[in-house]
Amino acid sequence: MNVLFLTMSPGIRNMQESGIYTDLMRKFRENGHEVYIVYPNERRSGRPTECNDFAGIHLLGVKTLNVIKANVIEKGIGQVLLEYQFKSAIKRYYKNIKFDLILYSTPPITFTKLIVYLKRCNTSAATYLLLKDIFPQNAVDIGMLKKSGVKGILYKMFRAKEKKLYGISDFIGCMSPANVDYLLGHNPEISKDKVEIAPNSYDIPEPNEVHVDRNEIRQKYGLPIDVPIFIYGGNMGKPQGIPFLIKCMEAVKDRNDCHFVIVGDGTEYPQLEYFVKKNSPKSVSLFRSLPKKDYDALAAACDVGLIFLDYRFSVPNYPSRLLPYLMEKKPIIAVTDPNCDMGSIAEANGYGFYCPSNSVDGFVKVVNNLLVSDIKRMGESGYQFFLNNYTTDHTYLTIIKHLNK
Repeated sequence: MNVLFLTMSPGIRNMQESGIYTDLMRKFRENGHEVYIVYPNERRSGRPTECNDFAGIHLLGVKTLNVIKANVIEKGIGQVLLEYQFKSAIKRYYKNIKFDLILYSTPPITFTKLIVYLKRCNTSAATYLLLKDIFPQNAVDIGMLKKSGVKGILYKMFRAKEKKLYGISDFIGCMSPANVDYLLGHNPEISKDKVEIAPNSYDIPEPNEVHVDRNEIRQKYGLPIDVPIFIYGGNMGKPQGIPFLIKCMEAVKDRNDCHFVIVGDGTEYPQLEYFVKKNSPKSVSLFRSLPKKDYDALAAACDVGLIFLDYRFSVPNYPSRLLPYLMEKKPIIAVTDPNCDMGSIAEANGYGFYCPSNSVDGFVKVVNNLLVSDIKRMGESGYQFFLNNYTTDHTYLTIIKHLNK
């Protein structure tokens, strides 16, 4: 079977690395399918449009503008052009390939015309949307778009594209039960028979042959050796609710019984940097993005994973950051809006606690609760939940069953 995957993630060119898309595409290949991937070669990379192969996986990098972590104007123009650039590259490089499955993920929602074109050229192909964000409502929630005024025109345009993308998709895979409920509740025209859970997933990790000396790593980064360490790692943008994260760190900055490590980058990083410089918190350490190898070693030397989302979200997000924590046998604290079901799932399965991301007192309470819990047992529960629900086998079998009928 020929599988085409369209993605906005330039990192997929590194097919040897672990990730929710790289692992899933390798799973398709391991099961005997021919895999074709189309992704952006952003302007900042300096790469032309190019074809490469990785262990039987065909990679088509399309020269585009910067479409991720770019200024609003370039990102907007880049995403509008992306559909046409992808179409042109596919017609040139994959014109003789007949596809049986067309996979695509959000963001963006602007692949609609491209999917229509591909479906017309591959009339027997199944189209499958991996729904990773619900745009434009998520942008409305955090004030980036409005439903009225000038920005309301943009909202209506994007909302129409969103509905059309749902309509032309034969199947829609959501990340969690709350995602499914939201999608069907706000789009009653969608048949519930084509909506299902196809979660973020990873390959089962190989046993780690490299021993991480926790004390040595902690000493390297100036961290305490004898107390539990909570780590937040990842993007620091508006969706993560960084102002509230700072309020939480303000409340715990002088504790002696635990420590907090924040690692990453993003548009809101300067706020955290200002907080640390102003307060010199003894129980909070901040590091700008680290090389993957260094970050993995630092994360392995910590005990609990933190996940933050802005309280204003009405859309139930489900950050992929959860999975590495579970794979590393770390319990979590999900500090999110009440529509996100990540925290309730964690509590129901014994691997974490939920805290609403508008209550500093609530955050302090769940930190205290975790400190008197069996952290090792909770971590093992999380790893077992990963094995039972979030491996690439689960996502692959969910998708492929539609083509084996």
